[in-house]
Amino acid sequence: MLRSMSADGFAAAPPPGARPDWTIDQDWDRYTAAEHEVWLTLYQRQIQLLPGRACAPFLQGLEALDLHGQGIPDFRRVNQELARLTGWQVVAVPGLVPDAVFFEHLANRRFPAGRFIRRVDQLDYLQEPDVFHDVFGHVPMLTDPVFADYMQAYGEGGLRAQGLGRLTNLARLYWYTVEFGLLQTPAGLRIYGAGIVSSRAESVFALDSPSPNRIGFDLERVMRTPYRIDDFQQVYFVIPSLEALLAASLQDFAPLYARLEAAPDIPIAAIIEGDQVLTRGDQSQAGGR
Repeated sequence: MLRSMSADGFAAAPPPGARPDWTIDQDWDRYTAAEHEVWLTLYQRQIQLLPGRACAPFLQGLEALDLHGQGIPDFRRVNQELARLTGWQVVAVPGLVPDAVFFEHLANRRFPAGRFIRRVDQLDYLQEPDVFHDVFGHVPMLTDPVFADYMQAYGEGGLRAQGLGRLTNLARLYWYTVEFGLLQTPAGLRIYGAGIVSSRAESVFALDSPSPNRIGFDLERVMRTPYRIDDFQQVYFVIPSLEALLAASLQDFAPLYARLEAAPDIPIAAIIEGDQVLTRGDQSQAGGR
């Protein structure tokens, strides 16, 4: 996380068939019946699981965009409603894209989504994001005006941060909010992160497991905390509201980056002084995916 860069730190050239901004056509008509069936299988089991677990903006966005349809959504249809609601659109890309490209798209209210879908034997876990993770997981939240503004602000912040050497810290913010964020609501904790809502196992683990720590969101704390991509989370950061998340992203990050230069990383499973601990996990399932 975030995206892939060439070894020398500069964005690689787009692959053959991709435009200079790395976008490609979705070619929706080329999906097979079997590929559509994978989407429907994934959709049905998540939609049965997520009420009472996912936050209201996600569920409302899912309904507004009608992502069930006849299988894999046609981006052209999705973009009509998404653009009307918040001015965002989904663009197809050939896979992981360079950070600079990713930030540029977000800053201009374009969400880059992979167009391939996982195989039947990969329903429960896939390391590289596919169209189900990207569209089902991410796009419903983009119908919420506050979260839509946060994603644009994140892209703008990424463009500013590229020359400051703090992309690792910025990636952690994305990971612990956009991908694996939890929201405090009057009804209890709810999911808004795409990596959770698109995963049957993590949708249960994030809210029910005694294993992970659940800690109140603090921007600097989050940016000092590494993450793993190959396992259930050992810590989740809980925001009090989407408005609070947006407000945190709109500050000048330069003083924060200066402090981070001298601040060591915090071990993933650690509890430190000043943490607002909602759940002190027992780490019993660390390494247990």
